[in-house]
Amino acid sequence: MSGFESVVEAAAIAWLDELGWPHVAGPVLAPDGEAPERESYRAVILEGRLRAALARINDHLPPSAIDEAFRAGVRLDSPSLEDRNHAFHKNGREAVAVKLTKDGRERGDLAWLFDHANPDNNDWLVVSQLTVVDGNNKRRPDLVLYVNGLPLAVIEFKNPEDA
Repeated sequence: MSGFESVVEAAAIAWLDELGWPHVAGPVLAPDGEAPERESYRAVILEGRLRAALARINDHLPPSAIDEAFRAGVRLDSPSLEDRNHAFHKNGREAVAVKLTKDGRERGDLAWLFDHANPDNNDWLVVSQLTVVDGNNKRRPDLVLYVNGLPLAVIEFKNPEDA
């Protein structure tokens, strides 16, 4: 990364920190890092953070419904990227339907991936230099913005003089 890009990245991290986004360097969260939160370099979802947020936001639901909400949040079955993005957006905006058993009867309920009513109840995190390996491809975006362990934005800084 050039000097220009690292200065802009540091400024963005400071700005996000002021907005309440704590910062962690990607290597810290790596499978072999100081505080691993990823099972492999292929994993981009911070599963522990997502499970903790689901339990906190949906404290009225039993663990089985939290597990169902977790699966719905991370496993979007569609061959089309556009359809998966649409489904993820819908799940994040409207909540996901889950089943639970109460008094011996199965019924439905909703689980929220994000706390829209109380944003401070969400887990905000900015990760810099997160290495992701997909097959033979290795990527390292400058910043990844996570909410509740789900990557919602990727920011890449480039020096306009390098174009």
